[in-house]
Amino acid sequence: MIQNDLFLKALRGESVERPPVWMMRQAGRYLPDFMKLKHKYDFFTRCQTPELATEITVMPIDQIGVDAAIIFSDILVVLQAMGIQVEMKDGVGPWIEEPIRTAADVSRLEIPDVHDRLSYVMEALKMTKTALDGRVPLIGFAGSPWTLLCYLVQGQGSKNFDMAKAYCFTQPQAAHEILQKITDVTITYLKAQVAAGANAVQVFDSWGGLLSPSDYNQFSAPYIKQIVEALKEEAPTIVFGKGCWFALQDMSQWGAAALGVDWTCSARNARYLSGGNITLQGNFDPSRLLSPIPTIEKEVRQMIDAFGKDRYVVNLGHGILPNIPVDHAKAFVDTVKSYS
Repeated sequence: MIQNDLFLKALRGESVERPPVWMMRQAGRYLPDFMKLKHKYDFFTRCQTPELATEITVMPIDQIGVDAAIIFSDILVVLQAMGIQVEMKDGVGPWIEEPIRTAADVSRLEIPDVHDRLSYVMEALKMTKTALDGRVPLIGFAGSPWTLLCYLVQGQGSKNFDMAKAYCFTQPQAAHEILQKITDVTITYLKAQVAAGANAVQVFDSWGGLLSPSDYNQFSAPYIKQIVEALKEEAPTIVFGKGCWFALQDMSQWGAAALGVDWTCSARNARYLSGGNITLQGNFDPSRLLSPIPTIEKEVRQMIDAFGKDRYVVNLGHGILPNIPVDHAKAFVDTVKSYS
């Protein structure tokens, strides 16, 4: 029995006294206690040690008071499970020494037993469920196949992922083979997360907005749709495509419980484009949390008024920034909790 089930009610489209609130990347870089662990353990050690992942996941529940927890992990663990060496380099971010660049390289991608290679994620989910003790729901997640392909081909982060796009446009058959492999693994992985205790799952299409609408319909949408269709009987699924406002109408037909919206799309447009009958999540500009607290409070209330309290999950339009003061993050959450 979950004591605070506002988040799950919102995903089901039920009427609520106020909308639920959580923040993407809420278990992370802006929290002093997280930074202490960061200085002691490298990134993937934190991800791969269930005790650490649990501690980090629960931090914002205790310290910020959000209405849902999201398991501390990373989208790139799926590529690691598929046999790709992924590092997290200081000052660089994700780094793949041997990216996939040819059609022949596709054979390097393995189809793993996720219960084996990603067992630490499932263990962290189980431990976190125990630690939460029914206080709030727990969210699992994965990256979209297109977003993972971006890193797999580019080899590191990028503003435009030009190599990844070029790969898709010049070797489309190989690209689709990669995307389908990642999709198959992701479906199995998310189902395992639900079995381990995730109450809902989110698919992050962080780089979907780099594609034109027609290219999105070719290289991203069909694969996310497969994931949603495979998961919708298992758990509510949230699809978050950064910069993908143009796809909201199509996304609303996939069977997802909710759609994430970034700060470049107004509440009015998001409701209109998605048809008005699906829960929306977002869309506070993360940089706006640097505003004075009275400004944050005023803008959060205006945002809820614009979206409406029902069929709505308050969140940021992308992950929280590392330089956000903790009391500003708390003001964001507290304003939602006092909304009436």
